[in-house]
Amino acid sequence: MKTIFINLSLLAVTLLPASAQHAGHSMPMAADTTRPKKEQPPAGKDRETKPMNHDGMDHSKMDHSGMNHSGTGSMNHGSMAGMSHAEDAMGSVSFSPMGSMSHALSRNLPMNRNGSGTSWMPDQTPMYAYMKHSDGGWMYMLHYSVFLRHTNQNVTNPDKRGREARIDAPNWAMGMAQRTVGKRGLFTAKLMMSLDPLTVGNGGYPLLFQTGESYRGEPLIDRQHPHDLFSELSVSYSHAFSRDADAFVYVGYPGEPALGAPAFMHRISSFNNPDSPLSHHWIDATHITFGVATAGFRYKIAKIEFSQFTGREPDEFRYNFDKPRFDSYSYRLSVNPTPGLAMQVSQGVIKNPEVLNPHGNVRRTTASVLHSTSFGAGDRYMTSSLIWGMNSHDGINENAYLAETSLQLGRLALYGRYENVTKSAEELVLPVTVGGANPDRVLLNVDNLTLGTNWRLLRRANTDLVAGTQLTVSLPSQQLRAFYGATPLSGQLYIRLTPALLVAR
Repeated sequence: MKTIFINLSLLAVTLLPASAQHAGHSMPMAADTTRPKKEQPPAGKDRETKPMNHDGMDHSKMDHSGMNHSGTGSMNHGSMAGMSHAEDAMGSVSFSPMGSMSHALSRNLPMNRNGSGTSWMPDQTPMYAYMKHSDGGWMYMLHYSVFLRHTNQNVTNPDKRGREARIDAPNWAMGMAQRTVGKRGLFTAKLMMSLDPLTVGNGGYPLLFQTGESYRGEPLIDRQHPHDLFSELSVSYSHAFSRDADAFVYVGYPGEPALGAPAFMHRISSFNNPDSPLSHHWIDATHITFGVATAGFRYKIAKIEFSQFTGREPDEFRYNFDKPRFDSYSYRLSVNPTPGLAMQVSQGVIKNPEVLNPHGNVRRTTASVLHSTSFGAGDRYMTSSLIWGMNSHDGINENAYLAETSLQLGRLALYGRYENVTKSAEELVLPVTVGGANPDRVLLNVDNLTLGTNWRLLRRANTDLVAGTQLTVSLPSQQLRAFYGATPLSGQLYIRLTPALLVAR
């Protein structure tokens, strides 16, 4: 199964289209910043086209709030990365996008590349957010997602494990403030919050085969833990040496270290799915870490970064700030070879991540390929993610594979997620008849396939309301079928409120 998954993943990436059709599209798409611009030929014998000199312009003070960035023929901020700006005496460029945010950690990259923490998305990634520019040079952005749904787990096995139906409301919101500092600096502050402890409960929401974290001294099994009230509170500063080179520092309490792909709430390929992946604690569970410090350097299409952070996952008290420890570390290499692709490999040593297993260190290794492309006008695009994660401890390797895709066709969305996850009998808290004397060494597989669709009911005041449904079929290992059934089915109905595709406010 794993070999097939890897081969199919490589084939999919090879066959995915490499470029988007930009004409008339409302999405702010980025130009190809990975290749040097070609010199333009003279306009005629008697006239030569010269680059515009922007030296006297202060872009941060220009009022672009009246522009509609969502309609046909809107300004493409991403393409401004190709504008020719005056060079200083050293030949390096001080660049700031005009009338729009740049990337949080670089004045020379498009904001679409922003992922969670310091991670990268493809430059062609669509953004659902509100944005506002102030007269004082600050730029603000707000993202959020609020689901109200009825979830029904293991419907086909009412007498088996994990059977539960309920109404809940997973949610999160993130605000970002940014301003340039001098000719080369950039300061960014982010605040992410979630009301999950109230709308989901401290015990989390039902999710078949999910594991990770604890509540009231017991491990959470077949449940996804809620996110903390304060999920990110971070600041960062970056310095541009030239158009091709930046260095940055990022500090969060809480924040996200340089480990893994962008967290599932921030991946547009996961945008329509209310549920966390079953592989969450293999690929992106460190997105809420109480104490993170990251330093990184970008050169052209590549970025290397290193983090020191707290290995312990958040405790069950979701309204407080946990003790920072800075006892773990990670490093990540990210490469965006084209505007439509973002790739990363990373590894981290996480000290004692679980409260109930205080002496269990984990080495986590991840790799991912994210792809995004658009076609036609309006909300018409496809985004996909292929992610692998492996947790290694005590000589044991537990793997997780994820593939997800979201296809947006105007008001209609079609999406899917496939996962193959290896979990131990100890992780699933199975009886001794399955786990034996060494339950941590009895490894069991779960294959999960989710297919869903939603329809945008209305778009008002740059805000979208959609209604949708999804169905999940699970194929557990033979040893798990006595507890869960042979082919458990789960489903849900939901409505979701988010900002519309990015417009200026």
